[in-house]
Amino acid sequence: MIIRPATATYAAAMTSLLNEIIRVGGTTAHDTPFTEAEVYHHYIQGPDAICCHLAEVDGAVLGFQALGLYPVLPEGWLDIGTFVATAARGTGAGTALFAATKAMALERGCRVINATIRADNLLGLGFYTRLGFVDYALDPDFALKSGEKVGRVSKRYDLV
Repeated sequence: MIIRPATATYAAAMTSLLNEIIRVGGTTAHDTPFTEAEVYHHYIQGPDAICCHLAEVDGAVLGFQALGLYPVLPEGWLDIGTFVATAARGTGAGTALFAATKAMALERGCRVINATIRADNLLGLGFYTRLGFVDYALDPDFALKSGEKVGRVSKRYDLV
C-alpha cells in the first residue's frame, strides 16, 4: 500500500469512491454526490484544505483522508474526514492514512484534530477511538437532508 498526497490526477478516482460511499449510505453525513471539481476544491486544493492523502494499491485508490479548516472549531484545531472504500475496510488503509495526516497536522502547528462522525456509524466511531480520539461533544438531534435523525459524535485527538 502506498500513501501519497492527493493531487488533481486523483480527483476522479476520489470522487467515484466518495460517491459510492454516499450511495451505499450509513457512514457519512454527506448525502449529495460530489462532482470532481467539488472533491478537488473541498479536499485537495480549496481555501480550507490543509492536506489530503490517499491510499493506493496497484493504481487503485482504496481511500483518502483530508485535513482542513472548519470555521466553528477553536483556533489551532483542524477537522479530519476519512473515506475508505467498502471493499478496503479492515486493510489498514485508514490507519496508514492517519500517520501521514498526523505528521502534517504537527507540521502545521495544529493542537487538536476534530472528527465529527454520525452517531449511527459504529465503524467510524470505532476507527477514530482505536486511533486515540476521545469523545467531547454529542449532537443527538443531527439529521440528514432527508430528515432522518442520526445524531453526531465529535471526537478530539490532542497533539500537544
